[in-house]
Amino acid sequence: MRFVTYSRGISMKEVVVGLASCGIAAGGLGVYKGFSELLDPEKDQVILKQTGCCGMCYQEVLVEIVEDSERRTLYGHVNEQRVERIVDEHLRGGNVIEEWVVKDEQDFLAAQERIVLQDCGKIDPLRIEDYLARGGYSALKKVLSEMTPEQVIEEVKKSGVRGRGGGGFPAGRKWESCRNAEGEPKYVICNADEGDPGAYMDRSLLEGSPHSVLEGMIIGAYAIGSSEGYIYVRQEYPLAVEILGAALEQARKHNFLGENILGSNFNFDISIYRGGGAFVCGESSALMASIEGKPGEPRPKHIHMVEKGLWNKPSNLNNVETWANVPIIINKGADWYSRIGTEGSKGTKIFSLVGKINNTGLVEVPMGITLRDIIYKIGGGVKGGKKFKAVQTGGPSGGCIPESLLDLPVDYDRLSEVGSMMGSGGMIVMDEETCMVDVAKYFVAFLKEESCGKCTPCREGLIHMHDILNRITEGNGEEGDIERLRHLADAIKDSSLCQLGATAPNPVLTTLRYFEDEYEAHIRDKKCPAGVCTALIEYSIDEEKCTGCGACLKGCPADAISGEKKEPHHIDREKCIKCGVCKETCKFEAVRIE
Repeated sequence: MRFVTYSRGISMKEVVVGLASCGIAAGGLGVYKGFSELLDPEKDQVILKQTGCCGMCYQEVLVEIVEDSERRTLYGHVNEQRVERIVDEHLRGGNVIEEWVVKDEQDFLAAQERIVLQDCGKIDPLRIEDYLARGGYSALKKVLSEMTPEQVIEEVKKSGVRGRGGGGFPAGRKWESCRNAEGEPKYVICNADEGDPGAYMDRSLLEGSPHSVLEGMIIGAYAIGSSEGYIYVRQEYPLAVEILGAALEQARKHNFLGENILGSNFNFDISIYRGGGAFVCGESSALMASIEGKPGEPRPKHIHMVEKGLWNKPSNLNNVETWANVPIIINKGADWYSRIGTEGSKGTKIFSLVGKINNTGLVEVPMGITLRDIIYKIGGGVKGGKKFKAVQTGGPSGGCIPESLLDLPVDYDRLSEVGSMMGSGGMIVMDEETCMVDVAKYFVAFLKEESCGKCTPCREGLIHMHDILNRITEGNGEEGDIERLRHLADAIKDSSLCQLGATAPNPVLTTLRYFEDEYEAHIRDKKCPAGVCTALIEYSIDEEKCTGCGACLKGCPADAISGEKKEPHHIDREKCIKCGVCKETCKFEAVRIE
C-alpha cells in the first residue's frame, strides 16, 4: 500500500505525504491511506505520492499540496481525521485551510543551507525518475566521460571536504591513500551504523535520498579503483534498508551499478550488510570485523584501514553524509564547495536537533554558524520558555557546552578546543532543569554497556567512573571524587584501544570543566541544584499557590497526596516515590522541589 507507482499528468495537483520514520511514527501511513481512499486520481486530477523527511520533525505528519510551480501549501500535524477536510475544502473546493498551514517554515529554513538535503522532502525516494529529474547521476556521467580517477581525487581533495562520521579526516587524502595502496581487490564501504542517542542524520538521508549516497559511492569506487562496495546499516533501520534495497535494484536497471557502467568498462556493485546493533561497530575496524563475520571489536591501527582493512585488503570507509557530498562537489566544483564553511571545515553539516527545544528536527547549516543561531534561529529556542543550560554535541562521546559559549562557531576545530567534538551530528539541547552530573552518568552508562570489553582501560575504567557518578547522584559522594574522575578520565583517554574509549570521558570532563559547582553541591551539600537526582530532593506543595484542583492527587501513583477540593493539598514524604507526576500535572506551579 505504501509504495505506489504513478504517472505524471498535465495540470495534475500533487499530494505529498512525509513517510520517513518520523512521519510514520506520527501516523503517516494512516494519513496516506486516508488520501488514497478518498481521492480519485482521474476525477480529482491529483497524484498521491510519498517523500522523505524535510527536517521539520516537530510538525509531523507533514502533507504538501503542490498545485503548480508557484502554489504550494504545507500542512503540519495532519492526522487521519483532518484528511477528509483537506480533500473537500482544499483539493476540491480550492480553499486553503489556514489554521493548519505551517507558519514557521521560512524561519526554520532561513539560516540553513540545504545542499546535501536538497532532495529530502522533495522527491519520492523509491522513484529513481524523481532523482534523475533533479539532476541525479549527472555527476557520475561527468566523471566517467570526462575525468580520470586521479582528477576525481584531486577535485575531492581541493574541495576540503572532511569525513562527516566524527573523525573529520580529509576525504580526498583517504581516497588517494587507498588508491595507492598495494593489494586487490579494493573495497568501498559506507558506514550507516548510526548509534548515537538522538542522532538520525544518516537514517534520514537513506530514507529520503538514497541515490545521492549510491552515486557518491560509485564515484568514489571509480576514483579508488574498487569493484565491490558495502553499506553497513544498523539493524534498527528497517525502513532505510527497504528503501536502499529498492534504490540498488533501480540503479542496476539503469546501468549505474553492475558491469560496464554507462559503457565505460567500469564495474562496481554494492551489497547491504545489516549490523547487530553494537555501538562500537561504528568504529572502522570493528565494522569491518563485523562484515567478515567476526565479533565487532576494534583492532590496533598500526596499519591503516586504507592499506589493510576488510579481509586485509585496502578499504575506504566514509559515512553516509560524506558520500552524499561527493556528487555535489563534482557537479558544482571544488571551488564553489570550498567557499562554504570555514578555513579548516568546508561545506555544510547536518545535525539532528533534539532535546529541550521547540523545533526538533533535521537541519543542514554551513560550517562556522554559531550554536546560538542553530538553537534560537532554527530551533526556535528552549521549550517552555525555560533557560538554556547546555548543548551536547558529538553523541555520547561528545561534550556539554555551556551558555557562555553559545556564540562559538561550529566546526571541527572549535568544538574540539572546548572539549567536545563534531561527531556524526547529534545535538541535544538541555534546559535549566537538567542535572549535569546526571547527564554525565547517563552517557557513561551508555558507553559502559556499549564497550566491546577488549581493552582494560575502557572496560574497567568506565565501570569505575560510572560507580563514582552513581554514588554522587545518590548522595554518597565523597571529597576527592572529582579528582578521581579526572584521573580516571585521563587514564581512559590515553590508553584505550580505539576512539570509543579515547573519547568516552568527554561528557565527564566537560561537565566538570563547566559545571563543577554542581558536582560540589551534590558531594558537599547533598543537594541537586536542578532537582533531578531523587535521593537528594523532596517534593512539597506551596499552599499559597495551590487551588485544590486535585490534578496532582489524581495523578499520584503512590497515593502520597491528600487534600479536600478547593483546599490546599499536602504531600506525605514517607509515601512519596519522587516520580515527578505531581509537578508535571500542576498548572499553577504549586509543586516545589527542595
